[in-house]
Amino acid sequence: MKKNGKCLTDTEMALGYFVTDGRTYHDYIIRLVDIIGAVIGLIILLLILPILAIAIKWDSSGPAIFQQKRAGKNGVIFKVYKFRTMCKDADKHERFRNADEPVVKLNNDVRITRIGCFLRKCSIDELPQFINVLKGEMSLVGPRPCVLKEVEAYNDYQRGRLAGKPGITGLAQIRGRSDLNFDDIVEYDIFYNKNRTFGLYCKILLKTIPYCLFRKSSY
Repeated sequence: MKKNGKCLTDTEMALGYFVTDGRTYHDYIIRLVDIIGAVIGLIILLLILPILAIAIKWDSSGPAIFQQKRAGKNGVIFKVYKFRTMCKDADKHERFRNADEPVVKLNNDVRITRIGCFLRKCSIDELPQFINVLKGEMSLVGPRPCVLKEVEAYNDYQRGRLAGKPGITGLAQIRGRSDLNFDDIVEYDIFYNKNRTFGLYCKILLKTIPYCLFRKSSY
């Protein structure tokens, strides 16, 4: 099977594709702010990239930037960028729950490196995703980009997380973050996708700041 001239793997075909409503004026304003925010974020990233890259590689072997295929809006596959926070090839050993709760973020995960723990606490590991935002694959606000193996286990309702662009932060991130169970995350993500406005987008961005500064519910 091909999409846009590109052959899809079995995993990618299993995701399915969604057709969402046309853009509203909120979407155009959000996209404009996304571009401005991504440019500012990338300037900051360029300033600290050499220091973080050296620290990550000094702490453990492997590349400084982690890349992984994720499911974006309408199930379209894209490559997400993050600072590596786990030991090399840790993504090959991820643990998943059953179909009712496809994935869990583990507390005290032994795969997380020392510098990776700090990066996660401050959400600095997400900074390279400004590249994804600038490319239009992500937004500053939205559901977190879904791992392909997660999506394979989704039921029809849970796949509603893919109805909007994934984000660097989101409603679930300011309502409990890692402390939430999977069902709550799904509810928040689908609520945002259905009720996305520029006002809600701005509120989530503003409320994300104290969560990052005070390292709330992150591991």
